Amino acid sequence: MVDLTEDIFLEPLSDALSRRYLAYALSTITSRALPDVRDGMKPVQRRIIYAMLQMKLNPGGAHKKSARVVGDVIGKYHPHGDQSIYDALVRLAQDFAVRYPLVDGQGNFGNIDGDNAAAMRYTETRMTEAATLLLHGIDEDTVDFRDNYDGNDTEPTVLPAAFPNLLANGASGIAVGMATSIPPHNVAELIDAAIHIIKFPNASAKTLVEKYVKGPDFPTGGICIEPQENIIEAYATGRGGFRLRARWQAEDLARGKYQVVVTEIPYQVQKSKLIEKVAELIQNRKLPLLADIRDESAEDVRLILEPKSQNVDPSVLMETLFKQTELETRASLNLNVLDARGTPRVMSLREALQAFLTHRKEVLVRRTNYRLGKIKHRLEILDGYIIAFLNLDEVIRIIRYEDDPKEKLIATFSLTDVQAEAILNMRLRSLRKLEEMELKREHTALKKEQRELKALLKSDDDQWKKINGELRDVRKVFDPKLELGNRRTTIEDAPDEIEIDLDELIEKEPVTVILSEKGWMRTMKGHVENPADIKYKDGDREAHFVHAMTNEKVMVFGTNGKFYTLDVRDLPGGRGHGEPIRLMVDLGNDQSIAAMFIYRGERTLLVASTAGHGFFVNEEDCLATTKKGKQVLNVAGGAEAIVCRVMAEPPGKEAMLGSVGSNRKLLIFPAEELPVMSRGKGVLLQKFSSGMLVDAKVFGKKEGLSWKDRAGRIQSEAKWKDWVGKRAQAGKIVPKGFPRAVSFGRD
Repeated sequence: MVDLTEDIFLEPLSDALSRRYLAYALSTITSRALPDVRDGMKPVQRRIIYAMLQMKLNPGGAHKKSARVVGDVIGKYHPHGDQSIYDALVRLAQDFAVRYPLVDGQGNFGNIDGDNAAAMRYTETRMTEAATLLLHGIDEDTVDFRDNYDGNDTEPTVLPAAFPNLLANGASGIAVGMATSIPPHNVAELIDAAIHIIKFPNASAKTLVEKYVKGPDFPTGGICIEPQENIIEAYATGRGGFRLRARWQAEDLARGKYQVVVTEIPYQVQKSKLIEKVAELIQNRKLPLLADIRDESAEDVRLILEPKSQNVDPSVLMETLFKQTELETRASLNLNVLDARGTPRVMSLREALQAFLTHRKEVLVRRTNYRLGKIKHRLEILDGYIIAFLNLDEVIRIIRYEDDPKEKLIATFSLTDVQAEAILNMRLRSLRKLEEMELKREHTALKKEQRELKALLKSDDDQWKKINGELRDVRKVFDPKLELGNRRTTIEDAPDEIEIDLDELIEKEPVTVILSEKGWMRTMKGHVENPADIKYKDGDREAHFVHAMTNEKVMVFGTNGKFYTLDVRDLPGGRGHGEPIRLMVDLGNDQSIAAMFIYRGERTLLVASTAGHGFFVNEEDCLATTKKGKQVLNVAGGAEAIVCRVMAEPPGKEAMLGSVGSNRKLLIFPAEELPVMSRGKGVLLQKFSSGMLVDAKVFGKKEGLSWKDRAGRIQSEAKWKDWVGKRAQAGKIVPKGFPRAVSFGRD
């Protein structure tokens, strides 16, 4: 009987988990997320390109089904899901995703709108010239090979890479605890910078940016407006970012009108989603300067933006769009890569180019040694051929009559095994080509090449000169004068900040802002005079409503003592019942709105809580800039903010303050006894042994105390002085006729 306990051992769960998770993390970092600094490729990309080389899918040859490529990759090198391989293949073919496509696709490979590629059985592929440059010399022992996953084949650990593909096509990936984000660059600029580094190995990032690598070069174009000092800093540290804007122009129409045409959108922005987002902002009235957006794109991008008013300057219109849409994005730079030893680290621009050059030097040395080996082998054979030519009759006799011609040739003419084998394998038709002069001429040429290659291996300077020449040859393929090599993303100075006063630009329209008792908020066109004309949901009713203009702000005061600020233009309109205010501001379900008014900025507010504490506050100190609101009145546990009275001007010496509680007691005292604060609990207005504060208001001595009855009529108390006392007293029972709701009524 088999003892299964032999394979069981005890181990703390934390140790087992940490060891296995570490193995997973390392695998993710080295085999999936981070590219190699030498060829700029991840394993799946490298395997796709190498498989296409094995299939002889050269640029000048015929296309083959993508499914065949995926099948070869998954069968020989990458035993993972076929969809992940095909997705990587598709990206290498998309000219809007990679700056220099490595795959020449035929069929539907997706588009800038975000549509997916067709299934792999419908599309066809072959390599591009850029891909062949990455593979150039791979059959000359320039890179190491390793066994594939099942040990039945071999694959390259890295490609020779004749150009700096890492920076040329960029990369992105997320691993466990680290990530990489490298934007694409212009190959001609990268090669110029690399040549400069060959001459000046310690070149500064400032020199490289000012003279050679101006900044990223995205396949979709656009305008990079990042300040140069920020670009230099990013390339010096390997971390940073670049502001990228869409390219646009104003197009004149008939009758003095214009429209804005966007011809290039930022990198990795899906055009369809961009249009959808802009349309949504227009619908929600968050782009007050834009009337419409439509797509007139064919092969090129052409988005039409129609301004709402022809009086708006196009640059002002675009600034509002840049701030609120993906017509301006930020491309990050995190040059986190695997170095030659497979160690992940963040490199600067110079370090990344230097690593590429070091790789090219290693490729050159290995290729030279490989060629020297081939020359040595050929010279050995040529020496044998010359001996055979000089003794042709005897060679023929030995081959014809001897039982072991190979051993006899070696013994007779002192040949090596390789020479004897070459003579024996020679075809009869080759005998007529054995001319001594021709053999010696080839021998001399190979000897000369051998001396040159040995001298090359001994001289570091000669090696760098050779690499310099190879880079210059590669640069011709990516010449900026050619369509493939010309810079698509322009680098421009950041524009001056344009101060945009939307209140001046937004078309002013009268509306009525309505907030129901259950918290539903909306606007109605025009100033509704009769509240009875406003319809509410069943079981709901009016709580607050104010007249406003679309360019104004509305302030709401919560029972939590916070003020919230909302733009009237952003409030929901239409025929519905609006939206819950709790979606617009951070207001708890156990809290409600105590007051609502239009923000003016120069007035004074009286705020108070049910605990009887309150103070005066300047209106401008209550303006909130976030959804969380601004805490102004601190309310004690169990109490709520209940009073918010707006006054046109600060209370003077003649002003009096009246407060009334649920116990129906009224207290009047000089308003100057209440302090002006920006935030706090305040001071006690009225003392309550039982009950709580319900309402308070400020009035002048000349006008006297007044209130509104249930019918909305204004009532007054001529003998209001009978209720005058000192602040924080209990007060006296309210005058005869005072409302049962114990409220002075809405102003």
